[in-house]
Amino acid sequence: MKLRNIFLLVFSVLLILLVSCEGKDLPVSAQMNEPAEKVQPIAQDIMDSKGSKMGTATFTQLAKGVQVDVKVAGLKPGLHGIHIHETGKCEQPDFKSAGGHFNPSMKEHGFDNPNGEHAGDIPNLVAGPDGTAEAQFVVTTVTLQKGVPNSLLKEGGTALIIHADPDDMHTNPAGNAGDRIGCAVIR
Repeated sequence: MKLRNIFLLVFSVLLILLVSCEGKDLPVSAQMNEPAEKVQPIAQDIMDSKGSKMGTATFTQLAKGVQVDVKVAGLKPGLHGIHIHETGKCEQPDFKSAGGHFNPSMKEHGFDNPNGEHAGDIPNLVAGPDGTAEAQFVVTTVTLQKGVPNSLLKEGGTALIIHADPDDMHTNPAGNAGDRIGCAVIR
């Protein structure tokens, strides 16, 4: 009986302490999806190879990564590779100005690659029969916090690229995802 009373007392004290803190002085990892520093979401237009807007991408800092919300039209139905690339340039018609995949830790490509994945690797985007796609991804290997190696807001920025074909999730350097058909600068 005494042991039960001691347990209840300790539990009650811990509960009171937890409620009174309300997360104000807890480390970032203990706060529910609160970033270390408030960063405003970044919304950018996704442009096609002719310079027309085909959709939008929004990047939101979370405690452990960046949420990427994509809404796009004009795709062929099916899977499309989608990646974050190393340079914030979207020069038409082929978007090669965006460089390779964002890869500050020098890994290989793909979630299925034992030596991967690039920081900029994202699961495939799925376009419906009408050519539209709406998806939300959380990329835990990147941040919008400035001054760190895996920041999407590095000098010169980065870019979000949509490919014509699906990413096979293991082939270097880009998963055989085909042509670059959509691009959004991340700055």
